[in-house]
Amino acid sequence: MHFTLADLITDITQNGAESGASLVELEISETDKGVNGNPEFRFVVRDNGKGMSPEGLKRAMDPFVTDGIKHPNRKVGLGIPFLIQTAEQSGGGWDIKSRKAGTEGSLDDGFLGEGGHGTMATAWFDAGNVDTPPIGDISGMFRTIILFEGPEEVHISRTRKGGAGDLAYEVRKSELIDALGNLEDTQSLILLDQYLRSLEDEE
Repeated sequence: MHFTLADLITDITQNGAESGASLVELEISETDKGVNGNPEFRFVVRDNGKGMSPEGLKRAMDPFVTDGIKHPNRKVGLGIPFLIQTAEQSGGGWDIKSRKAGTEGSLDDGFLGEGGHGTMATAWFDAGNVDTPPIGDISGMFRTIILFEGPEEVHISRTRKGGAGDLAYEVRKSELIDALGNLEDTQSLILLDQYLRSLEDEE
C-alpha cells in the first residue's frame, strides 16, 4: 500500500527504470488552480524502454495479473491499478500510453524511444480532496529515482506555483555524476541529499 503520492510515483518510475530504458523522464507540477479550478498535483513519467502492446498494457492495468518476473513472489501487480484507483478517488484522472519497440510510431506522440516507443504515464490529483494522499518526501523520492539501476539518464523537472511558494528547477543524473562522481559513494550520497533538499526548500 502507498501512503504518499511520492511512494506511488516512485513505484511507477521504477517500472520505467526496469523496462530496459536508457532514459527516464519525470515531471512534477503543483498549482493552486488546476483544470477543475482546485489545487492540483500532477506528474508525468516517460521512458524509452521496450514498451507494451495494447494487450500488455491492458494486463498491466489488471491488479490480479503479474508477469512473475519483476517480483517472483508477488501474485498481483498493484502499481498501475493503484495509480488509477487513487487518481479517480481523489477527484483527479490518469492517462497511460505505451508503444512496443519495433512498432510504427512517431516521437511526436510523446514517446522518447527512437522510432517513438516506450511508456508514458500521467496522473493528476485534486490536492484539496480528503481522499488524496499526502505528497510525502519529494526530495527523498528524487534521490531514490536518480539511484535506480538501469537508466543511463534520468531527467527530473519540478515546478510549483502558489501554495508554499513558487519553484522551478531541473535535475539530470548525468550532471550530478559529473559534479559528484560515483553517486553510491557515502560522501556523494550526503551531498546529493543536501543538494536536492536545498532545491526543494528554495522559495
